[in-house]
Order: sequence, then C-alpha cells, then structure tokens
Amino acid sequence: MKSFEPPRRILMGPGPSDVSPRVLAALARPTIGHLDPAFQGLMEEIKAALARLMNAPSHACLPLPAPGTAGMEAALMNLLEPGDRAVIAVNGQFGERMVDIAGRAGAQVIRVDNAWGEAVDPDKVEVALKGAGAKVLAFVHAETSTGALSDAGALCALAREHGALSVVDCVTSLGGVPVDIDGWGADVVYSGTQKCLSAPPGLSPFAMGLRAREAVSARREKVRNWLLDMNLIMAYWSGEGGRTYHHTAPINALYGLHEALVVLEEEGVAVAHARHRRMHEALAAGLEAAGLRFLASPQHRLPQLNAVLIPDGIDEAAVRARLLGAYSLEIGAGLGPLKGRIWRIGLMGSSATPWHVRLCLTALTDALAAQNYPDLARAALAAAEKRLSD
Repeated sequence: MKSFEPPRRILMGPGPSDVSPRVLAALARPTIGHLDPAFQGLMEEIKAALARLMNAPSHACLPLPAPGTAGMEAALMNLLEPGDRAVIAVNGQFGERMVDIAGRAGAQVIRVDNAWGEAVDPDKVEVALKGAGAKVLAFVHAETSTGALSDAGALCALAREHGALSVVDCVTSLGGVPVDIDGWGADVVYSGTQKCLSAPPGLSPFAMGLRAREAVSARREKVRNWLLDMNLIMAYWSGEGGRTYHHTAPINALYGLHEALVVLEEEGVAVAHARHRRMHEALAAGLEAAGLRFLASPQHRLPQLNAVLIPDGIDEAAVRARLLGAYSLEIGAGLGPLKGRIWRIGLMGSSATPWHVRLCLTALTDALAAQNYPDLARAALAAAEKRLSD
C-alpha cells in the first residue's frame, strides 16, 4: 500500500469547490485535543463568525460534525416527532430528500410540488399551510440540483403567520448570495462547507433560533438521532458551565473552516456576493454566445450554480469526460429527472474567478466542437471578456 497522491483537479461542479492554499495549510496544523483551552477559543471564534456571516445574532450557531445533509437531518429529526405535520416545498432533488427524512421522523408530510428549475411558489405554500396545523415548513433556498433560488424571506414569513417553524436549506447559498436569518425570521438554517466557503466537505454550519430550541426542549420523546441531538450537541458547543463531552470534534477540519471564514471576512461578505454575481454574468454571457441555454429563468437563477441545458445530439457524459481528461476540469451531471438533460457548473468560493470562467468556456466549447457542434469558442470568450470589463 502506497501513499495516495490525488490528481490535480479544477473543481467547477456542484461541490466541492477548489480549496484555497490557505485553507489547505490550516488543515495541516498540529492536532490538539477537543477540550484543549486553545481549541475551545477557536470554537468560540467559529460560532461568532458564523453568526456574523448568517446575520443570526440571537441564534445558536455551530458547525455539525458531518456534511450538509447532516444539517438537514439534524433540523428535521430534532423538530419533528411521530404524527407532527410538515409542509415541505419540493423543487428539486434536495427537497425530495427533505420529504424522505421527515417521513423517517414519523411526520405526516404535505408536499408542495414545484417544477424543477423554478423557484418555490409562495402562493402554493400558503395554500398548503392554511388549516394544516403544520409544525414545520421546510424548503431549499438554493436548489443545487437545478440552480434555482427561492424567496426565503417570503416563505419564512408564511411559516410564522401560520404558526410553523421554518427550516431553510442554505447548503449552496451561504457565502455566495445573502443569507439573512434575522431579516428572514428563519428558525433553523443549515449549510455545508464545501460550496461557497471553499473548505473541504465534512462540516455543516447550523443555526437554531429560540423558538426552535424551545420546541426541541419540549419534545415528548428523545430525538431519533443521538449524534445530531441538539440537546446533547449544545451541551458541548455552548460552553456554559463547562463543556460536556459529546463527540471527538473533527479538529483539523474545524481549523480549515475557521481559516475559510477568516478569508471570507478579509474579502468582505458583500464583496464576495458581488464577485459571485459578476462571474456568473460573465459565464452566462459566454455560454449564451455559444448557443447554450439555462434551465432556470434569470430572475430565479443562482449565480454560483449554473444549470445548463444540453444541446440536442450531444453526448453529455463524453463532454464531461473530455473536460476531465484534457483539462482536469470537473463539472457536474444532472440528478433525477434532469439526468442527461443538464450540466451543473459551479462558480463557488475559490472557483469563482475570471480564470475559471475563461477555462470553462474554452474547455466546454472545445468538447462540444469535438462532437460537430459549431465552434463558438471565440464568440463565447469575447462575450465573457466584455462582461468582465464592464
């Protein structure tokens, strides 16, 4: 058995994104104990930085020791008990996953279906909430499977109006577009580190408000997930009256998250949001000049996750294989009913730069031309450059 040497890749799929050298260096720092006073100081800095990033001054903010899906499971398993009603908006793969998890918690699930590629329709959600006696309204803010962005503020307001707790999936949105927990009035929000934060996968930033914490404390039975039981996790992360051992924290992964948050604060969160928007506009201009179209309409389109429709007659898997083999560039395929219909191109965190835009357009137009698609590389790059210079 030999040491593993991974190939050098350029990550422009739906996640993970490229990890900066600063974050990689932080991961290699000496491991210390999870109850070491120095590490406890790091924990407090991470909590405060997450609260600032998500505008969540009154929420309990912490990173869960598992990927973004663990945040989804923690939110739904902590809030829902058998017989509770949950209204769940579905407009892509990750809304479907919410339905599955809520069902496993024993909840009565009321689905609100929306077309994949469209934002969640608040009017449909309001109809479902009326008279439902729902405990939870759950939805995906930035649907990674389709590139669609929904109106979190409007949906959270509906949840409060109808007495429900709001659960918001911000796995792909955090760091790329505004996540405003206080402004939205959201009860529970979770995310992941491997998207716009550009840290390795394996942690889930998580925020839980007072109403949600009170609901967890008032449960009739124990949470059906020991590791993600927020009553137990908070006893370790809160630090009030000393930390109660719960699990051995992923220490070096938390070094990486901390450094990613430092990098983001140095850039400025609003500046980072503007950078993601500008790179998206340049990529979109280039793709459209190459005759390609998007799944989501412009008003609901995510800047950091671009779902691009595959032209007729193109072998989409062969295109991705050529990008990986000739350019070491990874883009993503479609999921569920969109398999074979779209590519998912990420412009996330460290992967949202002019260099990435130019490389993607060069590689993609080359791979398309190899299948007798018109060679529009020059037009695509010229359109992107014009937008970058505006």
